[in-house]
Amino acid sequence: MRATLVAEYRKLVTTRLWWILLAAMAAYVGFLAGVIAWTASRPEGLGGSGSAPLSVDETVRSVYTVGSSVGYVFPLVIGALAVASEFRHRTVTPTLLAEPRRTVFLLGKLAAGLGAGLVFGVVGTAVATGVGAAVLSATGSPTLLDQSATWRYVGLAVVAMALWALLGVGVGTVLTNQVAVVVVVLAWTQFVEPIARIALGATSWGGHLVAYLPGAASDALTGGSLYTAVASGPVLDWWAGLLVLLGYVAVLAIAGRLATLRRDIT
Repeated sequence: MRATLVAEYRKLVTTRLWWILLAAMAAYVGFLAGVIAWTASRPEGLGGSGSAPLSVDETVRSVYTVGSSVGYVFPLVIGALAVASEFRHRTVTPTLLAEPRRTVFLLGKLAAGLGAGLVFGVVGTAVATGVGAAVLSATGSPTLLDQSATWRYVGLAVVAMALWALLGVGVGTVLTNQVAVVVVVLAWTQFVEPIARIALGATSWGGHLVAYLPGAASDALTGGSLYTAVASGPVLDWWAGLLVLLGYVAVLAIAGRLATLRRDIT
């Protein structure tokens, strides 16, 4: 198992993809955190002139957790490509010759994905918190960095992004085509789930279903996000959001183990 972990670590750090995605995520999250923080400092606030203003806690949480609520697509992609790229470049064959136990192969991918996700989570959350707090402070708004509750959901945002990387490994194990997995991940995170959350949330019966979607569960884990702050609907407890995300990881990993990794790979 140790050899598998070392090999997976080297596969990640010896390519340019991980740090390119990391830099892109940092720039993206930093920009969004700054925009949200600046908008929150305006008289009309985040909700606009026609909506009730957000509380100080909701505002800073929306800013500091923007990495896990919006930038989660980056660890999701890096996790998915950790598996799909092996099939794309045919390196899965020598990998399985070196370690023929398929379960160990999958566990190594999950462990490497967790490590990468933690790195993305720490960087993304640190950038969002740093930029957001700087803008809030410059505009005279409270930052709440002196409160333990703030650091609690900042820490949970890191955990949420790490889980997104694990979820990406599960997706890549089920859908091994590199192009297809990127398209599916982007389509789901940028279009399908956001539209589903809005459409189902507008119905009397769909609001409870929305809470169990991956993005909604991630928001619940951190205690809320910009979306949950401005939209109505039930939000799971943080521990329930954690269990839902872990459930998605387990289902996808088991499905990939029983389907993709069970067949002959040449």
